[in-house]
Amino acid sequence: MEKGYLCIVLHGHLPYVRHPEHEDFLEEDWLYEAITETYIPLINVFEKLIDDNIDFRITMGLSPTLITMLMDPLLQRRYLKHLESLIELATKEVERTQWQPEFHKLALMYLDKFKLTRHVFVDKYNRNIIQAFKNVQDAGKLEIMTCGATHGFFPLMHVCRESVRAQVRTAVDQYKNVFGRPPRGIWLPECGFNPGDDEVLKESGLRFFFVDSHGILHGSPRPKYGVFAPVYCKSGVACFGRDIESSKQVWSAVEGYPGDYNYREFYRDIGFELDYEYIKPYIHSDGIRVNTGMKYYKITGETDDKQAYVPETAMQKAADQAGNFMFNREKQVEALYDMLKKKPIIISPYDAELFGHWWYEGPDWLNFLMRKIACDQKTIKMITPSEYLEKYPSNQVITPSMSTWGYKGYNEVWLEGSNDWIYRHLHKASDRMSELVRSYPKAGGITLRALNQALRELLLAQSSDWAFIMKTGTHIPYAVKRTKDHLLRFNKLYHNIKSRNVNESWLNDLEYTDNIFPTIDYRFHS
Repeated sequence: MEKGYLCIVLHGHLPYVRHPEHEDFLEEDWLYEAITETYIPLINVFEKLIDDNIDFRITMGLSPTLITMLMDPLLQRRYLKHLESLIELATKEVERTQWQPEFHKLALMYLDKFKLTRHVFVDKYNRNIIQAFKNVQDAGKLEIMTCGATHGFFPLMHVCRESVRAQVRTAVDQYKNVFGRPPRGIWLPECGFNPGDDEVLKESGLRFFFVDSHGILHGSPRPKYGVFAPVYCKSGVACFGRDIESSKQVWSAVEGYPGDYNYREFYRDIGFELDYEYIKPYIHSDGIRVNTGMKYYKITGETDDKQAYVPETAMQKAADQAGNFMFNREKQVEALYDMLKKKPIIISPYDAELFGHWWYEGPDWLNFLMRKIACDQKTIKMITPSEYLEKYPSNQVITPSMSTWGYKGYNEVWLEGSNDWIYRHLHKASDRMSELVRSYPKAGGITLRALNQALRELLLAQSSDWAFIMKTGTHIPYAVKRTKDHLLRFNKLYHNIKSRNVNESWLNDLEYTDNIFPTIDYRFHS
């Protein structure tokens, strides 16, 4: 009989980037890389575990923007074109490296991987890999959560609670349409919680959410079991807190597993290293060098003299470190069980793209871990939040504190000198959206379309990704432009609706360009 539980949580999200007006748009590569390096590798791991009758549980958030992009026919076509280009490049690399044995076997590895990816994407799932995640959920092995509709940062939206409701209601509506059932849980964008947000979650039928460790530890009253048992908010919605120890072992590039010198080096890619004329057909059409995903070196150490990557050694390391992680969780659970006199739950959340994209061996590590937990020990058992709440429905009632999992644990990442200018505009737009809902309670025809599009534009402007990008200093012009473009579109719609002068041709263009959430209802913002 197990003494405790492990709940691994992966947060899958990308900002909504879809530009039909451009044939080749640089930032769309974020999605293509994620599909190739994270989402299809994870699907392959889950499906092989099921085929081998390995009992496992994993929890995964798929944000509404990510789901929309993965299901969008335009982006699916563009991704397939991108994948065909990678297969062509890998085929050339197999020939180019034939007299470099240490690189030749890696070129063959990438060629096989890209071909397998194409098989999964096209032949198995007809370009819609959301169906794969749905299948794993329907098999009872995966619990898929929703997220804020566009990853809006709730703690800085509290001045207009209607916008928080719109983020949640829109997300829940999409989830029901895609997965054929309501979501039980939500990953709060940036793990950002503000007391009272749980009431909004309750209104939409959500049962649980997650916060960083201090969100529970600084709650009131003090949590009896720390982060090792969920708590209930006064609304009755359950809150799970992140375990610091297990999380750090994985996500830290310095102290955690991904920094092992035998793992693949992320920052050495042939897109930046090979002769320009040779690589030109496989980078951005404007001639900008980009990552191809073909990387031939291992981390090696704090040196520029990198050694060739050896997959066999890396796989052995991943297996060893999966065993080490399991051993540490066993000892942690045993100590907590003796101290707490109840079975603890260890919550280990990570960004999904850590697995495969940033940490190439991450999906293999996860595969080894879940097999070892199922076959090599009996101290811990993997579980989903819903399963835990069914087993243990009685939990302490507290009010978690305002918190995020960002730098320093609060709002600084999304509210500081580089990005603070956006909020007065977002708040004004939120107020105007509420005004429109009150003024047009039962709209129809072109006014209904315009109101729905206004809410789409507001939600897209609220994405926390734009403030995050401004803070981190990468792709800043794009983040600024996206924020301004959506606000300008919203404000034009607002004035056109108020003056009963909506330009249908312009609205048609907007509905095609920003086509997210086809079943949206502007009254979600109320």
